[in-house]
Amino acid sequence: MSVGELVFSGSLLVALPIALLAGVIAFVSPCVLPLVPGYLAYVTGFSRADQLSSDRGRVVLGASFFVLGFTVVFVGFSLLFATAGLVLQTQLDLITRLAGAVVIVMGFVFIGQVTFLQRTVRPRWQIATGLGGAPLLGIVFGLGWAPCMGPTLAAVYSLALTEGGLGRAALIGFVYCLGLGIPFLLVAMGFGWMTRATAWLKRHIRVINVIGGGILIVIGLAMVTGLWQVFVSNLGVVINGTVTPL
Repeated sequence: MSVGELVFSGSLLVALPIALLAGVIAFVSPCVLPLVPGYLAYVTGFSRADQLSSDRGRVVLGASFFVLGFTVVFVGFSLLFATAGLVLQTQLDLITRLAGAVVIVMGFVFIGQVTFLQRTVRPRWQIATGLGGAPLLGIVFGLGWAPCMGPTLAAVYSLALTEGGLGRAALIGFVYCLGLGIPFLLVAMGFGWMTRATAWLKRHIRVINVIGGGILIVIGLAMVTGLWQVFVSNLGVVINGTVTPL
């Protein structure tokens, strides 16, 4: 299967936009968005966030290493879930419905209705500041902040679990990291519109959480009821029956 066929297959055509959106939602979550200046200062070795404009190239490079670190973690976990899905292929329908139930719960967590699940697990590792420690900080971020980003990760890992292939799962995990990582890079590049957008998101973070949680609940309901499989199957039929002019 070519890369084009892989990306535009029925299930991935739905899964990839969801993964991208989940990454963006994770970025604007309360455990990530308010801490972005601090992360960027840490990975560049600056002592204060207000020094970030002094060496923009260093900030972008540090942010890139940071994003690379958590990408390794999230793509790795996507592959683990995909492997489990392949092993349990005969029970995939049941697994999809159970995963949908988890996504529904995580949707309510994102809205703020299950407070005991809204926490982070911070490893007690000492990571050096600066460019050398940036990838390691990204890995720690991926591991320690996973519970806090659990709602969006639940949706992404559920997609990876039910896709039936390691390549597909890796692509889903990577696209999720794009949704989470590109905003980091835009802030690091110093785009004024991104700074203003971040400030606007902070002011409206409660509304964003409700909308993001609602999207997750809808996805979970589709998985539990079997509508997800029906929709993906019908979409695959339409795509396979389409003849392109080239």
